[in-house]
Amino acid sequence: MHFAAHLWMPFHDFVFMRRALIGGLVLACSTAPLGVFLILRRMSLIGDAVAHGILPGAALGFWFAGLSLPALTIGGLGAGLGMAGLSAWITRRTGLREDASLAAIYPISLAAGVLILGIAGKRLDLLHLLFGSALAVDETTLTGMLWVSGFSLIAMALIYKPLLLDTLDPLFLKTVSRLGPLAHGLFLTLVVLNLVIGFQAIGALMVVGLMMLPAIASRFWSRRLPVLIAVSAALGCLSVWLGLLLSFYYSLPSGPAIVLVAGGGYLLSVVFGPVHGLLRRPPSLTSQ
Repeated sequence: MHFAAHLWMPFHDFVFMRRALIGGLVLACSTAPLGVFLILRRMSLIGDAVAHGILPGAALGFWFAGLSLPALTIGGLGAGLGMAGLSAWITRRTGLREDASLAAIYPISLAAGVLILGIAGKRLDLLHLLFGSALAVDETTLTGMLWVSGFSLIAMALIYKPLLLDTLDPLFLKTVSRLGPLAHGLFLTLVVLNLVIGFQAIGALMVVGLMMLPAIASRFWSRRLPVLIAVSAALGCLSVWLGLLLSFYYSLPSGPAIVLVAGGGYLLSVVFGPVHGLLRRPPSLTSQ
C-alpha cells in the first residue's frame, strides 16, 4: 500500500504535477496515431526533422513575448510548416529526395534557433525549450494541449480512410478520390501542431520521442492498425506517468525522463513482443 501511494502521491499533492500528467496523457493519445502513420508511410525521421525545425520560430516567439503560449505556438507552427514546405519545394524542383532535403534543413534550423536565443540573451532558458519542464504546464498551456489533442483526434478520425488508402495504395486512391494530397497536408499539419504544443512540457528535442518510440514499440505487439494505435497510446501514457514520477523523486528533467521510459518500453517490446520479438522468433530463425 505504501508503494502504491508513491505512484499517485505527487499528482494528488501538487497541482503542477497534476497538470503535467493530464497534459502528457492527452498528448500521448493524440500523437499515437500520428506516430503509427509516420512509420507506415516511411516518414519516421520527418518527425525528428520537424521537431528541430520548429525551434527558430519558437525562439523568435520567445524573444518577443517570453513564455507566451500563443507566441511560441504561432512561431513554432510557422517555422515547422515552412520547413516542411521548403523541403517539398526543393524536392519538386531538384529531384532531391525529401528525406535528404529535410536532413539538410533541420540542422540549419536548429542552429538558427540556438543563435537567436543567444542573441536575445536568453541562454538560461535554452534548456527549457530544448528539454522541457513540467513546471511549464500552466493552466493556459494545459488548455492549449487539450484543444490541440482533441482537434487532432477528430481530424485523424475524419481523414483516417483516405490517409490509410494513400499509405497502402496511393495509385488506387488517385483513381477514386482526390483527397490524398489534402489528407497528407492535414496529416503533416497535425504532426507539426502536436510537436509545437508538446515542446512546452517535454521539450523541442524530446517531444518527438513521445511521438515515435511508443509507435515503433507497438509494431512488436500487433499487426492490426487499430490495435497498433491503441497500444501506442497506452505505452505513451505509461511513459508520461512513470517519467514524471522519476522526474519528481530523483529531481530529473521531465522531458528526458519521459523519453527514457518510452525507450525502455521500446527495448522491452523488442525482446518480449509477440510479433517478431527476439524471444518469440521461430527456432529456425534463432538458430541461424
